[in-house]
Amino acid sequence: MTTAPTPRAGTRTNVQKAALAVGAVFLLVGLLGFIPGITSQYDQLSFAGHESGALLLGLFQVSVLHNIVHLLFGAAGIAMSRTISGARSYLLYGGIIYLVLWIYGLVIDQNSAGNFVPLNDADNWLHLLLGIGMIALALLLTRDRDRDRTATKHA
Repeated sequence: MTTAPTPRAGTRTNVQKAALAVGAVFLLVGLLGFIPGITSQYDQLSFAGHESGALLLGLFQVSVLHNIVHLLFGAAGIAMSRTISGARSYLLYGGIIYLVLWIYGLVIDQNSAGNFVPLNDADNWLHLLLGIGMIALALLLTRDRDRDRTATKHA
């Protein structure tokens, strides 16, 4: 009976490295959203709602709530990268969440109370790319592991 190779203690698989990197980027983005200069129109940063006029990198509409969500999502990625299944779940389900956010951002009126995060067109298209990218990382970086597990069951 053959067993699937397991990583040595202290080493990370590619999916774990990807989840760690994505989590770190989200953590960084959350922090940058609170830095004047990197976030333009910082004086217009509100807690939540479409009225927040602050723009991360002069492009992505942010609020205090939006930045906190990025910080929490980043911390989750770093924590979940500790295990292969956690890393895969973070990337897969996080990607699905971002695709749902993309659709949500397309259907809501950006000047309504429904745009409480807030989201603008740049955010919407970034969410599409993030969703596709995260799901692709989850699936592509674990496909050999899934194949090995299936082969072990049939052996």
